[in-house]
Amino acid sequence: MNKTVPFTLEQAQAWRDRFGTPFYVYDESAIRKTVSDVQKAFSWNKGFCECFAVKATPTPAIIRLLASMGCGTDCASISELAISKASGLSGRRIVLTSNETSDDTYRSAVELGAIVNLDDITQIDVLEKAAGIPDTVCLRVNPGSFSFTSGIMGNLQDSKFGLTKDQLFEAYSILKKKNVKHFGLHCMAASCCMDGTYYPLLAEMLFNLVVEIKEKLGIQIEIVDFGGGVGIPYRETEKAVDILSVGAKVKEVYDSILVPQGMEVAIYTEMGRFITGPHGYLVTSVRGFKHIYKEYVGLDATACDLIRPAMYGAYHHITVLGKENAPKDTTVDVVGGLCENNDKFAIDRALPNVDYGDILVIHDAGAHGRSMGYNYNGMLRCGELLMDGKGEVKLIRRSESLDDLFSTFDVDSEFNY
Repeated sequence: MNKTVPFTLEQAQAWRDRFGTPFYVYDESAIRKTVSDVQKAFSWNKGFCECFAVKATPTPAIIRLLASMGCGTDCASISELAISKASGLSGRRIVLTSNETSDDTYRSAVELGAIVNLDDITQIDVLEKAAGIPDTVCLRVNPGSFSFTSGIMGNLQDSKFGLTKDQLFEAYSILKKKNVKHFGLHCMAASCCMDGTYYPLLAEMLFNLVVEIKEKLGIQIEIVDFGGGVGIPYRETEKAVDILSVGAKVKEVYDSILVPQGMEVAIYTEMGRFITGPHGYLVTSVRGFKHIYKEYVGLDATACDLIRPAMYGAYHHITVLGKENAPKDTTVDVVGGLCENNDKFAIDRALPNVDYGDILVIHDAGAHGRSMGYNYNGMLRCGELLMDGKGEVKLIRRSESLDDLFSTFDVDSEFNY
């Protein structure tokens, strides 16, 4: 898959003059197109809802954009619930999927009418004491093994998420006795999976489980949530998942398992990475070089702005704006300025010859990029821009200031030692 940038060097230079680098820029038109594709892929399911994983891009302007297209949200914290509420969402368009959940988070979810997706059987009592048992509850199953896994998700038996199958059935029985009227079933068995059979195979497992739950417990599951897990092509050699084909294959599974049983379920997905990942770019400037045992290109961005390469060894394509067609005849490590040796965006990467002040674009940073930012070394997290179909941008989150950094400190206190 050829990696291109939807803006020019001249545009990026103008944005740098206005806002300074580094910054994130999101392509609104491309995000809208991807959402439309997802909705088209599952349009055959009358209850379908894409509940965007807020953790991927927790920026209110992005959440409002998605909400305007009919998306809901998947939340993991009280803050993400607040973002959803501020974006005009409530009720079944919000799913709370959290673990080690606070009482305040449960209360907030119940007040919003959100679907509470319990991660463990012990949380039934915690939820009841905190907020009461709502009439709709979802349960997250961990199957223990599945056809696909990844370094991000890991071995499911080592995963802290979800209930075993035996716990799942016990939990449904308990909830039924507590007068829950509407039930959901959730599973996320992989992360960043590039195989188009992932959702269909997950659907087969979950739909069969829906039938078994009905037969053994007399409970009709109304919502089946596939979670996220659909990947994006970070490397040029990778091919994008055909979401329309995926939706069609899931329909085949639905028709073969649930339709003969006279059963209907609403399908939910939580495709954070798939929706915004390819359409967000970290824009940064070259500020230095180093020539020792290796060749280094230093940027004004750091792992504080994009931690995935440092955390996972994740690959992100890099474009040197204005030199897209130049030969890649230098091999360098592309690094930030943190006091950590893993502060590297690329290792032994072939790039064109790079000069001071060149603008580099780090691709596929629209999900789990700015959202995973932090302040190590006192670094200030960068701002975010949204680019419309005409190539115009608006600032949707400013860069942090020193005042922001110090706002949580008790700087006026006097300490005696």
